[in-house]
Amino acid sequence: MNRFLFSIAVSITLCCFAGNALSKELIREFKGTGNKTTAEFEVEAPWIVDWRTHGDYPGQMAVEVNLVTVTGEYVGKLFTTKYVDNGVRLFNEGGRYMLQVDASLANWTLRVEQLTPKEAETYLPKEKIK
Repeated sequence: MNRFLFSIAVSITLCCFAGNALSKELIREFKGTGNKTTAEFEVEAPWIVDWRTHGDYPGQMAVEVNLVTVTGEYVGKLFTTKYVDNGVRLFNEGGRYMLQVDASLANWTLRVEQLTPKEAETYLPKEKIK
C-alpha cells in the first residue's frame, strides 16, 4: 500500500512540474503613476502584456500605453482608458521593446509574459468570444 501511495505522489509531483514548465513566464513587471518609459525588455513570440489600471477618479483619469522599439520607433498602441480597467494584448512578433506610458490620476501595472504557442491559441480577440 505504501508503494502505491508513493507512486501516486511521484506522478502528481511530476505532472505539476511538467505543467509549470509549459506555463507563461513573467519577463518583466512595471508599476507606477504618471508618465514613464519603461526599461527595455526582450521577448520571443508569442507574448502578452497583461495590464491593469486603477485610481480614485474614474472617468477623469487617463492612461495610454504604446509599444516602442529600443530605438524609439513606434510599434503600436496597447490601450487607452479613462476608467479602472484591465486587459491582455497578445503579440506574435518577438524583439526588444519598451512601453511608453502616459497617465494622469491613475495607477497602472503592466506585466510582460512569455507564452508557449499552445497557450497563445487560447487568447481570442474580444469580438470572436461568444
